[in-house]
Amino acid sequence: MQELMILDWAILGAICVIAATATMMWLTPGRAAPAAASGLLAPDGGQDPVWLYDEAGFLGANASADRLMQGEAERDWQSLHDALASRFPGFPDSPDKVRADGLVTAPAADSADRGEILCEWLDGIARVRLRNRPDPAPARPDSTLGAESARELETLRAAMNQTPYPVWRLGADRRMTWHNAAYGALCRKVTGQAPDAETPLFPADLDPVKKTRQSIAVAGTGQRLWFDVSAVRQGSGTLFYAADINAVVDAEIAQRNFVQTLAKTFAQLSIGLAIFDRNRQLALFNPALIDLTALPADFLSARPNLLSFFDRLRDQRMMPEPKNYGSWRHQMADLVEAASDGRYQETWSLPSGSVYSVSGRPHPDGAIAFLFEDITAEITLTRRFRSDLELGLSILDQLDEAIVVFAADGTLTTSNAPYRALWGVDPDMSFAQVSVVDATRVWQELCLATPIWGDLREFVETRENRAEWWAQVELKSGAMLICSIHPLPNGATLVCFRPAPAGPGVPALSKTEETAPA
Repeated sequence: MQELMILDWAILGAICVIAATATMMWLTPGRAAPAAASGLLAPDGGQDPVWLYDEAGFLGANASADRLMQGEAERDWQSLHDALASRFPGFPDSPDKVRADGLVTAPAADSADRGEILCEWLDGIARVRLRNRPDPAPARPDSTLGAESARELETLRAAMNQTPYPVWRLGADRRMTWHNAAYGALCRKVTGQAPDAETPLFPADLDPVKKTRQSIAVAGTGQRLWFDVSAVRQGSGTLFYAADINAVVDAEIAQRNFVQTLAKTFAQLSIGLAIFDRNRQLALFNPALIDLTALPADFLSARPNLLSFFDRLRDQRMMPEPKNYGSWRHQMADLVEAASDGRYQETWSLPSGSVYSVSGRPHPDGAIAFLFEDITAEITLTRRFRSDLELGLSILDQLDEAIVVFAADGTLTTSNAPYRALWGVDPDMSFAQVSVVDATRVWQELCLATPIWGDLREFVETRENRAEWWAQVELKSGAMLICSIHPLPNGATLVCFRPAPAGPGVPALSKTEETAPA
């Protein structure tokens, strides 16, 4: 009986201790909060970051929250607000707002960001949870979008992923929120890694109005890839499109190198070159053009148009002075039209005495090239040669002997006035070339029969063993002539006719047999 009483007293004492402990926990809730809130740190068994606060301050956080706030020394509400408010502008300034409203939701600033902050007041504890917005219930194609809309959406998704052009989207914070398969392939080719949302391949601050040419370097190769990048605003973010233009850039480089090669080649020419593009602006010129036209280099470098170029030539007196300034523009239009067809070819005699040969040639894509060549020396030489020739012919005309010259091929090249008077023919008036056969036929008709004409023809056609000889012939009028044949350089032959002097010392017959070639 006594043992039962002792057991009752023991049970009663234990109950009193438990009651006292419960009373103390009730009177000091702040100390008991961590134990009571342990179930709030892992809501629904998930891994979302969770922070707990009461009126006194920070109570605790789960492992996900600790990893997210790693490096932050302070864990009070203000520190958490400073860390998350830029992403979630609606984050409450203090736990008081949570206690007043009971539930506060703060979505992300970027509509493409699915994250949101959920603040709840639970039995004196403010729980802050960072979670992803729950996906809306999938809509049945036939109820919400319709079967055709669903097919269109599927087609658009396939088109974006199968297009060969990189496409990507940046949010308001310039972080990449989406990209297509081509962008991912390009990123792996350039960096050897998967796309990184924090470091897009292309700059984020591109002009959304016009295309921008951008290049990116391929790691470890030194190669650069070129793209035309377009930007389009989409809500709070920006959608970017990149078109591969490596072939265009390579062609531009090849063209630039080709032009430089041409420029170096043209720089060595003595002919002035001016190339005008399809818009009739000067596109290329060489140093010889400056020397020949005396046009300033800065004027040519400013790419004047074609009319300004020729106007300046006229002002510099480097082209023939136009007779009528009113028709100047029409003349220039005709010049351009002729050059476009390759028909323009003129010789300019300048006031300075120089002579230029100017020609116009068409070039691809509507361009025109003008060539300026100084032919003063050639013209001077030609004029001098012509003057000397005319002087020589005048001297021949003053001689008493009738003279005729045959070329190596037997063509009559020169005759003087006494020859024309003696035989009554003028070879210069004939449209056809006069040969030695034609000439001897005329002589034969006006002379008595003699074998020397055949010998003379053979001598003109002979290339070897040519020696000077002479013969006497008689005209049908009875006059006696001495015909002398002289070999000239380059196979030419000189034939002279002079009256035979009368007297016993002159033989009556020709000495062909003695002096003519065998």
